[in-house]
Amino acid sequence: MQHSEHHSRLGSKASNDLGSVGIGRLLFRLAVPSIMAQIINVLYNMVDRMYIGHLEGIGDVALTGVGVCFPLITAISAFAALVSMGGAPRASIFLGRGDKQTAEKILGNCATALVVVGILLTGFFYLFGYQLLGLFGASPDTIGYSWEYFRIYLIGTIFVQASLGLNAFINAQGYTITGMLTVVIGAVLNIILDPVFMFLLDMGVEGAALATILSQAVSTAFTIWFLCSKRSYLRLKKENLRPVASVLWPSIALGLSPFVMQLTESVISVCFNTQLQIYGGDIAVGAMTVLSSVMQFSMLPLQGMAQGAQPITSFNFGAGKMDRVIKTYRFLLIVCLIYSTSLWAICEFAPALVVGIFTPPEGSLGVYTCAALRIYMATSLMFGAQIACQQTFVALGKAGVSLFLAVLRKIILLVPLIFVLPRVLPIAQDNAVFTAEPVADALAVITTCTMFAIVFGGMVRRWKQQNRQKAAAE
Repeated sequence: MQHSEHHSRLGSKASNDLGSVGIGRLLFRLAVPSIMAQIINVLYNMVDRMYIGHLEGIGDVALTGVGVCFPLITAISAFAALVSMGGAPRASIFLGRGDKQTAEKILGNCATALVVVGILLTGFFYLFGYQLLGLFGASPDTIGYSWEYFRIYLIGTIFVQASLGLNAFINAQGYTITGMLTVVIGAVLNIILDPVFMFLLDMGVEGAALATILSQAVSTAFTIWFLCSKRSYLRLKKENLRPVASVLWPSIALGLSPFVMQLTESVISVCFNTQLQIYGGDIAVGAMTVLSSVMQFSMLPLQGMAQGAQPITSFNFGAGKMDRVIKTYRFLLIVCLIYSTSLWAICEFAPALVVGIFTPPEGSLGVYTCAALRIYMATSLMFGAQIACQQTFVALGKAGVSLFLAVLRKIILLVPLIFVLPRVLPIAQDNAVFTAEPVADALAVITTCTMFAIVFGGMVRRWKQQNRQKAAAE
């Protein structure tokens, strides 16, 4: 009785009762703000590029230079995921067990880790950032703009870590509206400050970077205020900030999977571009820019849906309510498959609708990209299963399995296929490079679903057996 009362109290404190509200209603209530936050976060990065492209006389060169910074900025964001995307599900699991004290220790330890990581990354990139920008493709004409933007952006690295990282703990409690608000505040402020600094104060590229870090600082302040206030069930407390290995390391181990997924994006981008430049030239590289944008935007609703499901799965797993864990997974799987199949159908049967967002579909680049999109997204209908299974592994605290699956698709499968397929397939070599994506996706989905059936199936069988034994004892 006491246990269920605890969950009732937690449900009244949080915006959703993770342990009792209907799964479908709860999932959409949590997922919609997560999806919106994902989209706003991407727009956050695009706003700078939109304004920079309109700088008089230097727009094109400056935009190219700043574009080279984004793989490094993605890497910085990945480190926030390393700490928080493992810490937040673990905090949810302990909340489900009724252990608020341990959940708050995880929050405090992760907050300290995010600050330390932010300081280390700032130092590292100030020492080696200029050379790395050269390696990532900045030319003598563009590297000045790259470094101008990046060295200012680095001042705000600690704010990137704190705002992205701590926001995961807001979402993990079920406060996804507040989680979305932290992103919206920064994005809106960035849109307002960009033209003020860049054009009114004539700061150019440096003004864009300054607007970004000030916006992230305000987001960070709001996030910390919320987690220290009575509005949050989990509180950020001074006594929990001292790192404890037994609290912090399991969180980082679980965060390795999303960290690897984010960090390898820049590696994949370089591999695709180098091979496409060899076999297809500038038009193939231009098409890849569109394809990667389509993939990025198309994944946002799936990732948002999975993030919405995470606190439900983790909380109920911790509370021993496996029936709700099973329902959450099934509902997530169905919704993700409906979305990924719909997206696949549009890309295969009406690619001009998608390509037209980025470039005129009747132009030479548009025609080439429409054909490439059909190849690139050929097995994307299966991707709903990949996201549902992989993110459920993370939500259940299965660090090793989720890390292996992240490495499998990107590193073990996709990178070698990009280089091998143009040599072995009896089709145009540029098309063979694009084919690497659907082949890697199909193999990864089959492997993920097989492993999920074995691991999750075993957990469900053990739970049913325990229920039978309990019923027999009664």
